[in-house]
Amino acid sequence: MRILLVNDDGVNAEGINILAECLKKEHDVWIVAPDRNRSAASHAITMTKPLKINKLRDKVFSCSGQPVDCTAAGFHALVNPKPDLVISGINKGFNIGTDIIYSGTCAAARQAAFYGVPAIAVSLEIRSENDGWYFHSLAEFVKENLEKFIALCKEDEEETFININAYSTEKFSDWKLTVPSSRNYHDKITLVEGPDGCTYSFFTGGDISTTRQDNSDFKAVEDGFVSVSKILSQPSALTDDTETKNE
Repeated sequence: MRILLVNDDGVNAEGINILAECLKKEHDVWIVAPDRNRSAASHAITMTKPLKINKLRDKVFSCSGQPVDCTAAGFHALVNPKPDLVISGINKGFNIGTDIIYSGTCAAARQAAFYGVPAIAVSLEIRSENDGWYFHSLAEFVKENLEKFIALCKEDEEETFININAYSTEKFSDWKLTVPSSRNYHDKITLVEGPDGCTYSFFTGGDISTTRQDNSDFKAVEDGFVSVSKILSQPSALTDDTETKNE
């Protein structure tokens, strides 16, 4: 299988490179990733200037744009023939619930779903600073269950991608099919008057609170499971009797 790997942590991030090494054992793997960290870029796409693409080594490219740009460039220009699957990650940090809206990791997978190709976003978190980041373990878990996740992408006519989240551990086994939770970030903005006469705005997040319904991604990861959510990529199609027009 030909697989395109993208992310929002950057082309040198540990997660994407470990995932690539794992999947290379059985698949034709390509990487197109941002040349720097582009976390929380959401579905931004570069439209007004050219992107700088650097070939770093065989089948590995850096891109000056956003995660969505990486999917677009990889799918339409760099990977030939086109990929059978796009995987975004492994991201360092959760992308659960409302995070999906802000996440560049999820946006890169969503863009692939727009193209009609199976797409998976994968994210890993630690419970405490003393825990290790077991990217290898999650990469092996994804590889072992790849056909199941692809089947989930394809079982509906609507364009969906799979969003995977887990707490870091040495061995992953059980997973649950979940729905996104709702998160409140308690965001704050601090204004500071600068010596140049300008006012500067600093974004500061608060403590995140998350709903914990039984079938949510948040509860699943808290209970020690790998969360697997099917995410609809775009609003449902208009009904047959709905008229549309451009004004």
